Amino acid sequence: MSHSNSSMGSVRRTFEFGATYVVKPKAKHQATIVWLHGLGDNGSSWSQLLESLPLPNIKWICPTAPTRPVAILGGFPCTAWFDMGELSEESSDDFEGLDASAAHLANLLSAEPAGIKLGVGGFSMGAAIALYSATCFARGKYENGSSYPVNLRAIVGLSGWLPGARSMSSKIDGSDESTRHVASLPIFMCHGLCDEVVPYKHGERSYNALSLSGFRNVSYKTYEGIGHYTVPREMDDVCTWLNTVLRS
Repeated sequence: MSHSNSSMGSVRRTFEFGATYVVKPKAKHQATIVWLHGLGDNGSSWSQLLESLPLPNIKWICPTAPTRPVAILGGFPCTAWFDMGELSEESSDDFEGLDASAAHLANLLSAEPAGIKLGVGGFSMGAAIALYSATCFARGKYENGSSYPVNLRAIVGLSGWLPGARSMSSKIDGSDESTRHVASLPIFMCHGLCDEVVPYKHGERSYNALSLSGFRNVSYKTYEGIGHYTVPREMDDVCTWLNTVLRS
């Protein structure tokens, strides 16, 4: 599946997304969450884990990112939601890639039935897109100015970071709608304290940036001795959090 963005008369790049895997709810369908894999992975590997979780009312949609050259890998092509270099406060963000991926998953959610609660979650680079989607929802638009089309009710980010964190607070415009969205959107962030791929300080910095931007319902949980991977107790915490949030 492909998605292209165009604005102000200029045609932007087209990104070819890979296969999408769907885990159907085992009981009454109450929520749909798009779950995004990390760099170099695909939707299939996460769909198998998500299917095993005790969350029978959730439908999971697990897309696969486009294959593209990635700067941090020296230009080597692999599945990636956006291009990225080294993680640092000074690094620039690939907003064109971020917008294309955020729009792709928003389009997937837009096809869900009315009355179904919608969410986005992910691991590592997938968590970055989930958190970026939260900011697009809060602003009501993507970075390119196109309007954001879905009403998000839950965001989960594991071992990730927020792209554009430095300038986030200046982009929340203070309108009634934005203020309402940042105050109400539940966000759950988890990070291993021994993560050498995305050090937990990036998660902590992202949590602080969201809080300073007015997001009131953000939780940030860290795990001793855990690196850049998930463990059962982390997924148990995700299940408990989702059950609480989606019941309200």
